[in-house]
Amino acid sequence: MARKAGFVGGLTPVLITLWVGALWMTGITASVLFQTILDRSLAGLVAGKLFTIVSYIGIGSGIWLLIQRLASDGFSAFKQSLFWIVFVMWVLVLVGEFGIQPLLAQLKASALPNDVMQSVFASRFKTWHGIASIAYLVECLLGLWLVIKSS
Repeated sequence: MARKAGFVGGLTPVLITLWVGALWMTGITASVLFQTILDRSLAGLVAGKLFTIVSYIGIGSGIWLLIQRLASDGFSAFKQSLFWIVFVMWVLVLVGEFGIQPLLAQLKASALPNDVMQSVFASRFKTWHGIASIAYLVECLLGLWLVIKSS
């Protein structure tokens, strides 16, 4: 992304840094939570809150970055790899936050009063959690590519 002087140009690298840094830090933190907290439900609850926060950071950052690119470059933005990296990352955030996470929450709620992993929903939960994890990893790797390409 071309650098511009002033607030608009200065906000772009800040948002990329915030979004990608939050992605990586939350992924690392979630791993530490599950290694440190013996109560897996509590670790999952805290990790879930962190993933929600990073999702909203991504939604806001993605919207800004996409609009900024379109405003700056018009339709030629659609020919830029940086635009498509941000777009795919943004779609992954939306799918994760508004598609997969509600499904996981519903499976947990359906398992009550038992833990979802001790219920008939365990297999489906593991499958969707795996899909969410892969999508998150792809988002992190695209974020890394975004940082490298935009510098």
